[in-house]
Amino acid sequence: VQLVESGGGLAQPGGSLRLSCAASGFTFSTSAMTWARQVSGKGLEWVSSIYFDSGTTYLDSVKGRFTISRDNAKNAVYLEMNNLKPEDTAVYYCARGGRSTYRDRGQGTQVTVSS
Repeated sequence: VQLVESGGGLAQPGGSLRLSCAASGFTFSTSAMTWARQVSGKGLEWVSSIYFDSGTTYLDSVKGRFTISRDNAKNAVYLEMNNLKPEDTAVYYCARGGRSTYRDRGQGTQVTVSS
């Protein structure tokens, strides 16, 4: 299993970023995929999951601001993040599995929201 995240960076409050995750080494189209995040010194926090049927779930604090999507032809999953807030600052990880089963994280991509 290999997961490679990209797209992180610095954004101002209210700004947007789009994270991408390239997946390989497993049957992507039938796998649930998850985005999780971790603030330095704290535990991993689930953010959003997308299932094989494209059903989605979100952490309450990101509902209406973040959108998860997938492209099975490209073995990729995305996280569109709008109206970013300083509390969204974290390392964001892509993982295989759904909300309660995710594992096999990538190396992560840093998102910093600051003016």
